Amino acid sequence: MDGNKDTLASAIEKAGMKAFQPLSDHESRSEGQREFAALLSRTNTMALMSTLTELTQPDRVPGYLRVHLMDILTLLPQRPDGVRATLEFVFSVHPSSTVRASEAEMPQNQGANITMEALKLASNLLSAPPATVAPEKWFPGIAPQLLALLDGKEGADLAKAAAYVIGFGVLGRKQFGAPGSPGWKAFAEPMLAKIDPTLSSQGPVREPLLFSAKPGEVVDLRKETILVDADELYVSLRRLSSLLNSHPNPGLTKRLLVPLILPLWTLSSWPPVNDTFDERYRRPASALLQVYLKLSGSPQKFQELLSTLLVNGNSDASKTRWIYDKVGDSNLQVKGLRGTNVDVGLDLGLLESKSDALVELLQSVGTDSDISTLFLNLLRSSLKPTNTVNEIRIAPKDEQPEGERPKDPMVQLIEAKVLQKMMEKLSDRLVSSWKQMLELVSKILGESQTSEIANDDATAVSLSLLNLVVTAPGFQKSNVRADVLASIEQSLERISKSQDDLSQTARNLSLLLKYRDAIDDSSERITAPTDRQVEDRKTYSLAISYITQVDSPPPVRTEGLNLLSGLIQAGSPIVDIQATLVLLSSLLNGDDDYINLTVVRTFTQVANKHPRSTTKEILEHYVDANELETTDTRLRFGEALLQVIQRLGETFSGETAKQVGEALLTIAGRRGHRPRTEAKHERQERLAQMKNKAAQDAWQDEIPDLSELDEQTEEEEARNEIIAQIVSGWESKRGAEDVRVRASALSIFSVGIETNVGGLGLTLIEPAVDLCLNVLALEPGPETGILRRAAIVLILHFVRALADARESGRRLGFGLPDTSRQDIARSLEYVAQTDNDGLVREHARDVVESLNNWQLSTLMPSVAEVRDDGGPSALTRLAGLDIGMNSRPSLPSLEPGRPKIEEIE
Repeated sequence: MDGNKDTLASAIEKAGMKAFQPLSDHESRSEGQREFAALLSRTNTMALMSTLTELTQPDRVPGYLRVHLMDILTLLPQRPDGVRATLEFVFSVHPSSTVRASEAEMPQNQGANITMEALKLASNLLSAPPATVAPEKWFPGIAPQLLALLDGKEGADLAKAAAYVIGFGVLGRKQFGAPGSPGWKAFAEPMLAKIDPTLSSQGPVREPLLFSAKPGEVVDLRKETILVDADELYVSLRRLSSLLNSHPNPGLTKRLLVPLILPLWTLSSWPPVNDTFDERYRRPASALLQVYLKLSGSPQKFQELLSTLLVNGNSDASKTRWIYDKVGDSNLQVKGLRGTNVDVGLDLGLLESKSDALVELLQSVGTDSDISTLFLNLLRSSLKPTNTVNEIRIAPKDEQPEGERPKDPMVQLIEAKVLQKMMEKLSDRLVSSWKQMLELVSKILGESQTSEIANDDATAVSLSLLNLVVTAPGFQKSNVRADVLASIEQSLERISKSQDDLSQTARNLSLLLKYRDAIDDSSERITAPTDRQVEDRKTYSLAISYITQVDSPPPVRTEGLNLLSGLIQAGSPIVDIQATLVLLSSLLNGDDDYINLTVVRTFTQVANKHPRSTTKEILEHYVDANELETTDTRLRFGEALLQVIQRLGETFSGETAKQVGEALLTIAGRRGHRPRTEAKHERQERLAQMKNKAAQDAWQDEIPDLSELDEQTEEEEARNEIIAQIVSGWESKRGAEDVRVRASALSIFSVGIETNVGGLGLTLIEPAVDLCLNVLALEPGPETGILRRAAIVLILHFVRALADARESGRRLGFGLPDTSRQDIARSLEYVAQTDNDGLVREHARDVVESLNNWQLSTLMPSVAEVRDDGGPSALTRLAGLDIGMNSRPSLPSLEPGRPKIEEIE
């Protein structure tokens, strides 16, 4: 394999030197460039990328050739398979990847071994156009490939990688992702314009002015144009869902879905046809619409849906006019409309199903505030009195005042139907605030009394609503706004003086309202929550529902964490800290890296005001005494603990630091025993032996080594054997602690030393240093290399922390005696000479150098001591030598205060 690679590299180098040799004549260079282009065109993209990466290393080829090879390398993603080749190449060669070199040349149908670091690097390579290519040309070349990967046919991992490149690399940047920018036109428009053709930057589709027909053929001028066929609409919905659900980016989600609210509503509320139709159109559209409504958090969005309840498509003549049209049994297409006189009528037959769909949508994603606001608006509109008309006037509709325009009967019918459905299905959530209800009652009573035509129905409903509010437990007259209370009392007084059936009811309510506060016992009266507490409680409930719902997509779950984070930062008393910590711990058990990053950030915010509770919760899962967590989960809790320690800073001390330090040393120690893990591994070994025996019986001989069929060089085989030995050695053996977790514990302890060495104290620092020296001496195997690296880094941070404390004048109460320094240096010098890990040897030499520097620094006063003494220089005395100002010999000077310089032999 290496031979083939060397052959390709030699061929490219030879052809390139012939094609771009500055000293050659024009004819020779032209012939060489044709041969060079032919060689590149028939070479596999992955192989070419690997070879060019090697050839473009400094001093590998002549400078004139390296420039051309760099240009070719940067343009490889523009090839038909260039994007996938770039992704898989980066994933295979990145240091964080564990893909074998031999696997890098093979297509990975199920996706590559993707790490976050490799994904960020690949995203930067693809989303940043080269300096020689304009964004208007670069993005159209890679967009079809990335959008095709979103379909998931090449594997779920590559689909997530493509979504990250599009969402964060391109559309997440203002330079490329703003509407109208090259990135938006290349990635967002192809999806959005298939769902709503008016969103295309190409403008409205022009109708042909001339029609041609064959002899005997009839041209139907009424026939509509098919703008988007059924498969294109389905693919766009699927790609948009894949993009937004792969990675939580609430901001991008709202930007992409804002212009699609009405089309998504039309698709999601389409009358059910069959399972295929629902799977292709209704369910994806419904999921996207629900995600947006949860993120927007505005009651006005439901009002917009109500106003366009029966609308299908676009009837604005200034834009492309279109409608959704059902084709066959389970397909839907976008059909353009000819002419400007074609009316897109409202189908009243769909009123029942559409109103049911809206109420179900309210029930699933609407908050109590959203439902209450919409209900009160509809109720106010239905009870609004109608004024009489004293004279007949003929005026255009647009010239009539806003308040005098007659309401469309169709709108009135739709609102009445939705109001009826809400009262039937959402009766327990219609009113979330009695203050809103009182404002509505005040307004209706005031308008009905000032209207020229009495509206007894509106008055009766208002009095009934007022009775519900006033008689509710906990109602207090003193909490009502003065202007609202005065308006209601005046209206009740006017009604009570009338001679109709409502007068007695009004008098009773007036008396009840007057003496309401005196009815309840003051000792049993419940203090009403403030407006801030009410809003915080609603926000907290909404955040918990977004996070805990099983079907919440990543953007909605992230939005719930953001809402919870806002309450924590504001110090809201509504937040249950212990329940929040348990919830965050359950989320950290998941495998979504983006959710986990948000959870870790929330942990640090809780730790600002509750450090002890936060560290206790994290340590419980990190130590995992009951052996319930996986290694990956424990490492994620370790990352959370590390960031909490960094966030605490100087406050990382006392009991909190003691608990954390003891737990970390317990994990990092060599005496840890995990019996359940040991029993689990024994069961796995017995099962493997049984399978191996069954395989031997099937082969009737020794099982052949199929790995020999994979062509590998001796170097690759040796490398793979070492990697396999290291990875297998990481896992727990005979019940011992996992090496990765032990290394993580030492790394976290070193960060604690770096953050606040005084907070940990001598009782924890001393055993930690002893533990590190024992690890370096007693665990020399290649599988414990990461553990020895962490041990040396801990010693290095300890020495640096002592030096920093001395320079700043901080008294720690302990130090590093010279005998201890010599013992540590002697051990590390031996490690620097004998360890089998190059990085460990390098770290050991660095620590020895730091220890020597520490010894030299103790001979001089610290900067803090000099500053306190007011001296101009820190170096005034060395052992046995006085170099102060008074000890300097007096020299004759030409000028006062200036020494004379003389040359002597």
